[in-house]
Amino acid sequence: MPASFPAWRHLRAGSGLPRELSDPRHSSYLGAMGLSDGSDHGTQQTQALLSATQEMEPQRRDYHVERPLLDQKQLEDLGHWGPVPKTYQWQTWFRCSRARAHALLLRYFPVLGWLPRYPVRDWLLGDLLSGLSVAIMQLPQGLAYALLAGLPPVFGLYSSFYPVFVYFLFGTSRHISVGTFAVMSVMVGGVTESLTADESFVQGLNATVDEARVQVAYTLSFLVGLFQVGLGLVHFGFVVTYLSEPLVRSYTTAASVQVLVSQLKYVFGITVSNHSGPLSVIYTVLEVCAKLPKTVPGTLVTALVAGVVLVLVKLLNEKLKRYLPLPIPGELLTLIGATGISYGAELRERFQVDVVGNITTGLIPPVPPKTELFATLVGNAFAIAVVGFAIAISLGNIFALRHGYRVDSNQELVALGLSNLIGSFFQCFPVSCSMSRSLVQEGTGGNTQVAGAVSSLFILLIILKLGELFRDLPKAVLAAVIIVNLKGMMKQFSDICSLWKANRVDLLIWLVTFVATILLDLDIGLAVSIVFSLLLVVIRMQLPHYSILGQVPDTDIYRDVAEYSGAKEVPGVKVFRSSATIYFANAELYCDSLKQKCGVDVDHLISQKKKRIKKQEMKIKRMKKAKKSQKQDAPSKITTVSVNVNTGFEDIKSNDVEGSEAKVHQREELEDAVTSSQEDVKAPTVNTLKSLGLPQPNFHSLILDLSTLSFVDTVCIKTLKNIFHDFREIEVEVYIAACYSPVVTQLEAGHFFDDSITKQHLFASVHDAVTFALHHQKPGPKSPVLATKL
Repeated sequence: MPASFPAWRHLRAGSGLPRELSDPRHSSYLGAMGLSDGSDHGTQQTQALLSATQEMEPQRRDYHVERPLLDQKQLEDLGHWGPVPKTYQWQTWFRCSRARAHALLLRYFPVLGWLPRYPVRDWLLGDLLSGLSVAIMQLPQGLAYALLAGLPPVFGLYSSFYPVFVYFLFGTSRHISVGTFAVMSVMVGGVTESLTADESFVQGLNATVDEARVQVAYTLSFLVGLFQVGLGLVHFGFVVTYLSEPLVRSYTTAASVQVLVSQLKYVFGITVSNHSGPLSVIYTVLEVCAKLPKTVPGTLVTALVAGVVLVLVKLLNEKLKRYLPLPIPGELLTLIGATGISYGAELRERFQVDVVGNITTGLIPPVPPKTELFATLVGNAFAIAVVGFAIAISLGNIFALRHGYRVDSNQELVALGLSNLIGSFFQCFPVSCSMSRSLVQEGTGGNTQVAGAVSSLFILLIILKLGELFRDLPKAVLAAVIIVNLKGMMKQFSDICSLWKANRVDLLIWLVTFVATILLDLDIGLAVSIVFSLLLVVIRMQLPHYSILGQVPDTDIYRDVAEYSGAKEVPGVKVFRSSATIYFANAELYCDSLKQKCGVDVDHLISQKKKRIKKQEMKIKRMKKAKKSQKQDAPSKITTVSVNVNTGFEDIKSNDVEGSEAKVHQREELEDAVTSSQEDVKAPTVNTLKSLGLPQPNFHSLILDLSTLSFVDTVCIKTLKNIFHDFREIEVEVYIAACYSPVVTQLEAGHFFDDSITKQHLFASVHDAVTFALHHQKPGPKSPVLATKL
């Protein structure tokens, strides 16, 4: 065999521009590439791309590469492979230097990194306007979401001030707006209302129902913050990767439905029992429907009017957003107008419209959490901590990608945790970031968390001086604010149609998450959806796509022959590939699929071979036994001849004849014995499928494309060894190809390579393995081990 050969033969790189790009009628292709087809700027970009492509076109030509065939050992020698030195991160934890101290300080206090370099002239005005806009939204949402959490409205203002300012110091996202959020509030409300529904629980705290709910809420916030800080410090930010986008979107959609249901009692002015646990949403809807005849007309009219006004203002903002420097603060104007009308028209006294009531002005002293509630709240706290972080990091990554910076997931956990932890001492309930406020903060020119600090200072002013002005605000108006702000999350129902077309497995995750969250409540629904999502991942890895590969003509490229009609199998060689890594859960399926795709019943063939070899061995043993008995009988016949020698003349003649016949017969027996002994010696070397009368496979070599392997376990190694053994039993040589270095290292550590399976059976590419197999085809193996030595 030559030392080198052309591994790639005249590969055509391709030429020409896609027809969709060169045709101006196809604007969708340009849109997908980020080019607009209706503006001068888009036209210039298109022309520049066309000219650049035309300049590159003459450079595209066939190319020819010639290199030696490389197995793994030769590749390691050629590339000077060596083990990567292991570095343990814990070793750096105990190193102390000025640079490391400075890096740690900037890591855990990001504000010290960006605030000294803050471009005042460029960003300050945008941050001030953005902070004011967010504060205008924060005020009504804080009041409304406190109501959603089952707390007096003033605690929504506290939760809009302390956590926001803490996040300004520790957060890494520039654009998210931290504070009260509907999903978090409804989860808190479910906990506070379910616990305080028990009179013995309230009496145990020695407080009124409202006071007990506040104690539960800020204790819950303390535990949520503790979980988030702890997970952040141990670098547990990766946990959010198990919350896929369909799962998060479906979960927030289901939570918005629960928010809507929880506000129906304020819209209709009725009293509804507190339901919690599985099917609580169903029970609440049924009870609301049963009590509809008791609706307070004034409350319903107030909610409808406020809702219509809010919707009209939002539509007006969308129409005039090109001409308005700031969006019209519809929520704030609605709250001010509703408060004035309620006070002037005496809605509470005349029409029984429920109002917010007294709002305490001024700040309150810090209080410690109720440690006796820790055991009761720990499960709910963990669920709220994970959901709050998932929502915040999802929005943070969206804005980071849009504006070209990076969000540290672990530091985000720490920042959110400190916001909840410190806020709990000032009687705040758990917070996260708001989607609507974050969009406003970005859209109105916000560049950093200076906008968040400005909004928190505005809320501080409300707490100190202006809070008492909203005591006549109808709760129905706050309910209308909440319901109208759910529009963005309700639009996520359109995911069903898009996922039906794009990915039905993701659609299944979406539907299961939604149904589980609606029926089983938010905490259990989240756990069920995560388990179901991970279960689907396991199932999809257990059922990968298996394929037989063929060579694309005049290339070194191998593709699935079922998908590429031009790809042809190499005669005498089978190339098999799995789309997933091989591990304990799918190793048996991999082996079964390989044998099925090869078209050979390997197990049956091996079984028949063993049976026929055993039958042949039994036949040889019987022949040996028969020959041995004949040898023992032969000397006795010769003895009778010699005894009768001294008799009469005629007897002598007859004895001579009989003796000669006996000697001839003895000689024939000896020749047969020698022949049979020679056959016995040769028998073990001729136990081939052909000699045994068994069908032979139509290929002589099997190549396993292991390019998709990311790791191997002990089950995978045993499976590969069994494949080598089984196919060698049916006279098929096995090779493996395209393993990455970490996988090869794991194979070595698992003692995969030995005298019969060496690194010469492992090739750098499928094409190398195919070429080697064609040049090393054996006419017939002498033995299973010797036939595989290279």
